[in-house]
Amino acid sequence: MHRHQYKGKKFSLKKSPRELMIRNLATSILLYEKVKTTTTKAKAVQSKLEIMITCAKSGTLPDIRRINSYLLDESAAKKLLLELAPLYKNRTGGYTRVIKVGQRSGDNAGMSIIELLDVEKLDRKVESTVKKIKKTQPKASPKKPDEVKKPDKKAKKEIK
Repeated sequence: MHRHQYKGKKFSLKKSPRELMIRNLATSILLYEKVKTTTTKAKAVQSKLEIMITCAKSGTLPDIRRINSYLLDESAAKKLLLELAPLYKNRTGGYTRVIKVGQRSGDNAGMSIIELLDVEKLDRKVESTVKKIKKTQPKASPKKPDEVKKPDKKAKKEIK
């Protein structure tokens, strides 16, 4: 049988485990912003991830439902919609990057790091908001540990 015009790799898996693996990897990339995996898996998940980010940028109700049904973790969907979508507002595509890092020692498979672009800007926003919150909160005086009282000898006798 010919392989012409078939997109994607099969990974020696049936359809449902293969799709679940891609969904799980996409969820992990959104949560951790950078994941080390095989080159083939990174290239397979890259297109799905780009579609999810584009849906998040539009922000319509059907797109939000599509994102929630695709991603396996609710916190990944929230992060995508609330933090990453505004970050990529002016970018028309190319939200991810695949960097080859060498071969895996066990089976010599090509390894890559897939990461989200412009995440440094996101970290600066989070750090600046944390600094603002710390400045507005009043400083609490450090509490001294309470002195440990030794039990009375009479109390021990009464317990026995």
